[in-house]
Amino acid sequence: MKSKILLLPKTERILEQLGENIRLARLRRNLSTIQVAERAGITRKTLWSIEKGSQSVSIGHYTQVLMILGLDQDLLLVAKDDLLGRKLQDAGLLVKQRAPKKT
Repeated sequence: MKSKILLLPKTERILEQLGENIRLARLRRNLSTIQVAERAGITRKTLWSIEKGSQSVSIGHYTQVLMILGLDQDLLLVAKDDLLGRKLQDAGLLVKQRAPKKT
């Protein structure tokens, strides 16, 4: 039996927003749930779960739906400009000392 991951409320809201964005993208393209589900190779129930932002759906299924909608390249934007990571990395870099001059 799968154990359910306990998400923070903020993370749940992010997933719900992602699902809503996917639903709106589908509607803007005038595609039905049947069409998208068939093209993505998933059931309508899985698509509905994605559009609700369900944490139980694999990221692979989310990716398939994004591909059908022509939005799969959006995933490449995740952590692209990792400002916090870069600041942490820069803070941890040691300044090299110059070698003593030869006499």
